[in-house]
Amino acid sequence: MGFAAGSILGTAALAESAELQDLLSKFQESYGFPGATAAIALPDGEIVTAATGLADVEANRPMAPDTPMLAASIGKSFVAATVLSLESEGVVSRADLVSDHLGGFDWFARLPNHATMTVGDLLRHGAGLPDHVHLESFQIEMAGRMGSGAAAFTPEEAIAFILDADPLFEAGAGWAYTDTGYLLLGLVIEAASGRSYYDLVSERFLDPLGLADTRPSNIRMLDGLAAGYVAEDNPFGLPPRTMDAQGTLLWDPAMEWTGGGLVSTSSDLSAWGQALFTGRAMDVPYLDRLLDSVSVSPDAPDILYGAGVAIYSQTSRGPVYGHGGWIPGYVSSLRHYADHGVTVAFQINTDVGIADDSTDLVPALEAALADLAVAMAGADGSEE
Repeated sequence: MGFAAGSILGTAALAESAELQDLLSKFQESYGFPGATAAIALPDGEIVTAATGLADVEANRPMAPDTPMLAASIGKSFVAATVLSLESEGVVSRADLVSDHLGGFDWFARLPNHATMTVGDLLRHGAGLPDHVHLESFQIEMAGRMGSGAAAFTPEEAIAFILDADPLFEAGAGWAYTDTGYLLLGLVIEAASGRSYYDLVSERFLDPLGLADTRPSNIRMLDGLAAGYVAEDNPFGLPPRTMDAQGTLLWDPAMEWTGGGLVSTSSDLSAWGQALFTGRAMDVPYLDRLLDSVSVSPDAPDILYGAGVAIYSQTSRGPVYGHGGWIPGYVSSLRHYADHGVTVAFQINTDVGIADDSTDLVPALEAALADLAVAMAGADGSEE
């Protein structure tokens, strides 16, 4: 009996994997991207994975389900979780003024809204700060550093691009996505705890949750990393292939730090989302704080942003929690469908047509994977 039951479960899992593989391959054929991975975390703990295409076009290296890629801004969910974890211990509070922790820096008073923004404002992109990544001055200097092989910007060097700028709005009175704000959060984390952010996130989340394929993206040589591909006219002056033949990135990803700062796999990302959004990522209650959110726009009242999490409060599949990620050469997506108890993640090793929104690849793939994930959950008896 035990053997028969195991065989049935094995057959079902193989069928689910084949379905996911078929869907991913069809998208690769239709959109022509180099390669991709995808994973679906089901309510019973199973994670279904698949891969398609090439991790390295020039070397003809196939993409595998465990091929790592840069996770980009999905890393913000780990940063926010670290803040909430420290808040549970009384080390920091979302109500704290950022100046309570960083006011001693000689540049701090030159930040927009320096005297009024709180840690909670930073978590929700509500501090009224510009985003250095999209400033022309930053892009010009970043292109120069990439071309010369210079070291990464330090967090303070990146933050310097918005010093003396006018605030976009009063702190707490609006929403504007800003990587700069999350670099400030990284500094808050380290100032309040006296510890390295990467040490904290590893000890509190990566190791306990068994996310063995997720690690800091703070060096140019990241083992097994898929080669990333960008458009020839990309704003950073990168060549179309962002990695040399030996597997070393042509630019230093350490400059991302707490704006993202992790290399991961779709499987790990789906496991992370499943734990985070079902309340199992910490031993203390935190979901109410994680989902404490603001509207991103008066024109889109159903789209909210909490602590490192985008919230689509009303969709045809119920509420959706997650985050997207873009960094030159890589695009990632993480989405949790709360009413169905499933989490979906995918990664693609190009940003061509995605960074400039000239293709519908990401939303189309998100929708198709969501339908498949919900169907899998229903077939497994996980839904009522």
